[in-house]
Amino acid sequence: MQPLNWVDIGINLTNRRYDKDRQQVVQDAFAVGVNQLIVTGTNVSESQRAFELTREFTSGVLATAGCHPHDAKSLDHEGLAIIEALLQQNKVVAVGECGLDFNRNFSPPEQQIKAFRQQLELAVATGKPVFLHERDAFDTQYEILKDYMPQLKNAVAHCFTGTREHMEKYLELGLFIGITGWICDERRGQDLYQSVRYIPDDRLMLETDGPYLTPRDLPKKPRDGRNEPRYLPHIAETVAKARGQTLAHVSQMSFTNSDQFFQLNNIGKSAQ
Repeated sequence: MQPLNWVDIGINLTNRRYDKDRQQVVQDAFAVGVNQLIVTGTNVSESQRAFELTREFTSGVLATAGCHPHDAKSLDHEGLAIIEALLQQNKVVAVGECGLDFNRNFSPPEQQIKAFRQQLELAVATGKPVFLHERDAFDTQYEILKDYMPQLKNAVAHCFTGTREHMEKYLELGLFIGITGWICDERRGQDLYQSVRYIPDDRLMLETDGPYLTPRDLPKKPRDGRNEPRYLPHIAETVAKARGQTLAHVSQMSFTNSDQFFQLNNIGKSAQ
C-alpha cells in the first residue's frame, strides 16, 4: 500500500544534530510519505542556511526566514535586510519563526515586540504567510496580531501547546494551528489531546519541530532521542484518534491545508 502524503511544516533541519546524516533523514521522511519538509529559519544565519538546504535538495525541501524572539536582541537593520532578501526567493515560503517568548526572556520583551512587528511588516510587504512562536506571551501577541491579521496573507500558530481558550481566540483571528509530538506526551499533552478535536478541518497542520519534541509513545524510541520528520505519521495517528477521524482523512486535510497555506503548487513556477 502506498504511504499517505504529509507535509512537515516545521523541521529544524539546520540543527547540528542532523549534520552527520541529513541526507538520510530526508530520504527516511520521503520513504514514509512525508514528501515536503519546511525548514525553520530561527535567526539570520539559520535562515540563510535553511535557504541553502532548499538548493542542496532539489525537491521536497522549502524554508522560512525570520528571527525567533530569543534572538530578537541581535536583529539589526542589516539582519532585517537579509531576511527581506531571502523572502524574495521562491523557495522561502513564510516569515518566521517569529513572535514573543516571555518564558525565559533571552531577549528583553520590548526588543521582542519590536522585532515581531518588523517581521509582520515584512509579511505584509512580501505577501508571505507568518510562522508564529509564542510562549507565555499570549495576551500581548494576540493584541499585536489583531492589528496585523487583516493585512496578512495567513498565519499559523506553530507548535501550539496552549489552552483551548487561547486556541479558539487564535482561530477567531483566522490562524491555522500547528500540532507537534507534544500531543503524544502523556505528562504534558493531555490538554492538547482533548482540545485538538475543536480545530476545524481546514485549519489543522502537522509538524515535528525536530530534533525537539520526539513523541514519547513511539514503539521504538531513537537511541539519541532525536526527533525526525519520519515520525510525523505517528503524530498524525494520535491526532486522528483524538479527533475521532481516520488517518487518511487527517492526511488529506492537513496536506491540503499546508499546500494552500504555503502555496506549494506554485513553487518552481517562478524563477528563483
